[in-house]
Amino acid sequence: MGEKVALVGVEESEAGRKLVDFIKRRAGKDLPTSAAMRWIRTGQVRVDGRRAGPYDRVVAGQIVRLPPFRPGGERSGENGMARGLDAPPLPPVVFEGQGLMVLAKPAGLPAHPGTGHADSVQTRLAAAFPDAAFVPAPVHRLDKDTTGLLVVATTHHAAREAAQAFRDGRVDKDYLAWVLGAWELCPVGQTVPLRDRLAKTGPAGREKVHAGQEAGREALALATPLLATPERSLVRLRLLTGKTHQLRVQLASRNHPILGDPKYGPPGQGHGGPGLCLHCWRMALLGMSFELPPPWSGELAVPEGLL
Repeated sequence: MGEKVALVGVEESEAGRKLVDFIKRRAGKDLPTSAAMRWIRTGQVRVDGRRAGPYDRVVAGQIVRLPPFRPGGERSGENGMARGLDAPPLPPVVFEGQGLMVLAKPAGLPAHPGTGHADSVQTRLAAAFPDAAFVPAPVHRLDKDTTGLLVVATTHHAAREAAQAFRDGRVDKDYLAWVLGAWELCPVGQTVPLRDRLAKTGPAGREKVHAGQEAGREALALATPLLATPERSLVRLRLLTGKTHQLRVQLASRNHPILGDPKYGPPGQGHGGPGLCLHCWRMALLGMSFELPPPWSGELAVPEGLL
């Protein structure tokens, strides 16, 4: 049986990218630009079921059809997603039904392939379901080192519904994070809004997001401290917008960087420590809700009965 196409949703953080750049980002660095252009020119790529130009800008919530691709395949003349008996396993499944699969994404595994990493949840799904009529695909992103709930669509209908729900802000997303220092923005148990304008700077592959940028995009979250000690605080975060590195930047800009964050924390963070202590804990969409306890242990374990 032949290889299958993948239908992937455009996330808010990807909105405005040129179609050819979006394709290369999703397929991974092994896809030559010439191959992406050929896919578009021959109609193998469709945006919401229609042809599009390579320099058209994608919009959050759109569904992009990508033909099968195996890293290295375009160079060798082969065409197919990576698969095989030796393929890495899928993350644990939290829920499966109604066109959705919810996975417990571990730290270190990207949701999608990209520059510097071919392995991802998306490529593992393609390997696990090589003969599916619809190749399951994530409908949103988590940073590579963020753990927690990752929603995957297993049908075209569910992919469209879920992507539209994310686009319309009809998804509740609650995270847990250990941050450095005693929380100072509000008393424990109370909630404070985090509102910023965020913008990226820096060369491709090494971009960094900064808060307080007048030309940036608005980012909004709600923070509720659950526990505070002089060394660290446990915070529940309701994500209301989905910008790149949003929570990491917003907390770091308020002198509460997430524990283990090597990019936005103080020097030495993330090297030999517990890893990034940011976890997608609870999510509700399309009439369903899911919870997944964080994997933290030892002194970072969440006290029983606190959540």
